[in-house]
Amino acid sequence: MCFDSLDGTRRRALPMDLSPAASPPVEASLGEKLGDPTWLGPAPDERVLPESGDPADVAVARESVRLAFVAALQELPPRQRAVLILREVLRWRAEEVATLLGSTVASVNSALQRARATLANGAAERGASAPDPLDPEHAALLDQYVTAFEAYDIEALVRLLHADATQSMPPWALWLSGPVDIGLWHLGPGGGCRGSRLVRVDANGSPAFAQYKPSAVAGRLEPWAIHVLEIQDDRISSITNFVDPRLFTAFGLPDHLDVADAPA
Repeated sequence: MCFDSLDGTRRRALPMDLSPAASPPVEASLGEKLGDPTWLGPAPDERVLPESGDPADVAVARESVRLAFVAALQELPPRQRAVLILREVLRWRAEEVATLLGSTVASVNSALQRARATLANGAAERGASAPDPLDPEHAALLDQYVTAFEAYDIEALVRLLHADATQSMPPWALWLSGPVDIGLWHLGPGGGCRGSRLVRVDANGSPAFAQYKPSAVAGRLEPWAIHVLEIQDDRISSITNFVDPRLFTAFGLPDHLDVADAPA
């Protein structure tokens, strides 16, 4: 394990890590785009999660690739990060980790305890949870999200949001806090997304959607963004819209949709 490499790698972030929420939610608040090395990005579940296995192990794997977890993981010192990944994600025994790191079991357990405490504090601040995306109630919530977004019924969409919901749009540093500002954004600068269609995907252990928006070519929809959602208390608590059409290739998605063929 190369700790110098872990320590020297440039940290990737989510917009909430870099600046306060934008207020008011207007186009001028977008600011400049930040380059690719700045941001965490979405990863298709099929690339980062096991296809099958013990449900407990799959649950741990799912949690380990969630955007909020990956962002928080980078806050840990390199040794704590290595211990946490080896013990919690790869399921190594403490003795094996100690041997690999040239340390003791007591030292490994201490590092793991400190790492868990740091992540637990961060999760409490975010109100984070890791629901099963296949839960019927959550599936119904996602269906309502699709219906509201595609109809561009922002009043209905806002009703699906948690009171502390956030929305961000990498590569822009702007992020929004609360249903009111999220709704105002959609009715203002975000109005260009009216007429879009969503295609269900899964990213980072979370439910996600590929958004195709109207193209300059009549009757055609073009790739726009990947929406990664988090759910808390049966409401949508986070929407991270990765605005980068290049991502669609990684998810095996078509380079356009014809309006007639788009999901209804």
